[in-house]
Amino acid sequence: MKFSFRFPATLSSEATRAIRRRSIMLAVVGITVLPLAWRGPSCGQDFDFHFQNWLEVARSWRQGVFYPHWAASPNFLAGEPRFVFYPPLARFFGAALGSVLPWSWTPLAFTLLVLLAAAWSCRAMAREWAGDDNAALAACLYVLNPYMIFVLYERGALGELLAAVWIPLLVLYGLRRTPSLLPLALAVAATWLSDPPAGVMGCYMLAVIVAVAAIRQRSWALLLRAALAVPLGLALAGFWLVPAIVEQKWVQIGRAIGPLMRVQDSFLFGHGSLAGLPRSPDELFALSYHNQILRMASWIVVSLMVPTLAAAWLSRRRRSALWPPLVVAAAAICALQFPLSDFVWRHAPWLQFLQFPWRWMLILALIFPALAALALRPGPPTRRAIALRALILLVLAAAAAALSSALFWQACDEEDNVQAQIDTFRSSGFQGTDEYSLQGVNLAAAAGIATGIEGETGPIVVMNVPEVPPSFPDEMSPTLSSWKQIPAHVKILCWQAERRTAVVTTPQPGYAVLLLTDYPAWRVTVNGSVIANRIHRSDGLMAIPLNSGANRIDVRWHTTRDQAAGIALSLAALVTMVGFRWRQISRRRKLSLP
Repeated sequence: MKFSFRFPATLSSEATRAIRRRSIMLAVVGITVLPLAWRGPSCGQDFDFHFQNWLEVARSWRQGVFYPHWAASPNFLAGEPRFVFYPPLARFFGAALGSVLPWSWTPLAFTLLVLLAAAWSCRAMAREWAGDDNAALAACLYVLNPYMIFVLYERGALGELLAAVWIPLLVLYGLRRTPSLLPLALAVAATWLSDPPAGVMGCYMLAVIVAVAAIRQRSWALLLRAALAVPLGLALAGFWLVPAIVEQKWVQIGRAIGPLMRVQDSFLFGHGSLAGLPRSPDELFALSYHNQILRMASWIVVSLMVPTLAAAWLSRRRRSALWPPLVVAAAAICALQFPLSDFVWRHAPWLQFLQFPWRWMLILALIFPALAALALRPGPPTRRAIALRALILLVLAAAAAALSSALFWQACDEEDNVQAQIDTFRSSGFQGTDEYSLQGVNLAAAAGIATGIEGETGPIVVMNVPEVPPSFPDEMSPTLSSWKQIPAHVKILCWQAERRTAVVTTPQPGYAVLLLTDYPAWRVTVNGSVIANRIHRSDGLMAIPLNSGANRIDVRWHTTRDQAAGIALSLAALVTMVGFRWRQISRRRKLSLP
């Protein structure tokens, strides 16, 4: 008897196809992160910053502070208000992973989980308009796009990488016809709480695609939903966003968009400029490095613009509601890469804080796979087509991993590897961040505070100045050379990130100078009396007046008015969302009753 078996033209089992789609997505993501598993973390431009954040948050949790505002290790243990201004999701996620895994595994685990989440969110978006199989292809292309690889390996911008999870959801919930107000608000909040530049880009993208879709469909429902969801999402993030905006007056936030960090220095294939500034060897090196990165980023822009244009052309005949909004958004993003758009960059709110026009590739990297999915024939592909797609995707993933390892992966110096950073974190601390330095602080003076304060008495020394003006205006503040140390006995009772307590005994009046940056949110008491007006030092350290004898000093972080207002705003938004959701459920129950 002769037996024969023929494969069907298409897969008959949806469950089988679903398993294969997920397997391909998992394989693509796994291959993409192979350089991290093989060679270790890539010490890109921002990797140190994020890894230090994880260490800081994990330590604060161990000290009983769930939502830390203060980072204690920057400025060589004097600290900075980094967490007031930098959003919490990336540092919380990294700290949570580091609390249960070895720190050497944490960067790989963070990257793997974030890329998997980004692939799944892109798939959820694309399947709304392109079907399951084409959506899986789009998800793989989203993870494999060159800008995602650049962000991960070259830049180490893990907050921006996390924001890539939420950008597809902005498109999904912004354009779908079914009610999506609450999910859209949550996506807006999550984007801002992951990376502020991504939050700015996400809101602008949402405005453009919703406006185009509303005009095309002649319906105001999408505009109304977005107009309600964006403020609701921003309010939900208010616990971080309000203090981050209000307290900018206390720090040198403008240094974030200084020379070589401005939009006009980074247009497509442009060159940075130090015109009018002294050109030291360090500045010349920074200029050369900036131009090198700009050339690399410019080629990445081109590598995304060209296939996006091709995908838009190939999918033009598909009558999809997704096509016109994405094409208009892609055209706007491409226009923003050229100097002719300088007027928009200068006058559109918040755009200047993107620093680099090529950051818009985070959005274009989503538009390309979405248009590519639309260009493919709808419906279940044949078995041969599935095998061909899988082969192409696996080859692309292997090529991306090889390219990442050869071009983008950054070797860690001896002082930058994971264990070295942990040791530095526990001992001497790190250099501070310019834009989070206090107003009126001399950064050069602040750089020497580790050796200027830490001594026999620990992180507190008692000093005096011969003549101190009564009002202590900045221009009359005593110079650092006029401060003279006097003998005293210091007993440290508590020295945690957001609480410092000590007893200082001195034979004469003076000032306790703490190895702690004097940020306005600190509440200082001496023997139970609040010390509100404190003398200003040009290095930014806290100086607390003392009487002769024993002085119990208590320094604690306290919730300022703007922080309380942000918390209240977030709670109000949360109550509103819960009430809205309860109303939706009640209405559905009534409709389902006979």
